[in-house]
Amino acid sequence: MNASARGFNYSRLEINTQNKMASIYDIVEKAAKTGKVDKGVNEVTKAVERGIAKLVIVASDIDPKELTQHLPILCKEKGIKFVEVDSREKLGISVGINRPSAAVAVIEEGEAKLDSFE
Repeated sequence: MNASARGFNYSRLEINTQNKMASIYDIVEKAAKTGKVDKGVNEVTKAVERGIAKLVIVASDIDPKELTQHLPILCKEKGIKFVEVDSREKLGISVGINRPSAAVAVIEEGEAKLDSFE
């Protein structure tokens, strides 16, 4: 019996994932325009270690993965929300730079609503 015969709907899962990605990029864009964000692995790592980051976003298409593999562990230790997105290109655009960004930390949320994000 395949997954669709059991009632599992992959297209719905894909749509929900795409909607979640879009809302994450929206949060980053609003925070960059009305709050404060740090960009890049080094700056994000410093923000997490200092405990000033409220949300950390990491691109999953980074190569090598070792560049960002410490961030989920640090975030868990510090109690900081962590999420992975699909594209460093999109992450860079949403934060307002013309370069890909492997990681972004939201320091001050501004008009972005982090409470609605889980």
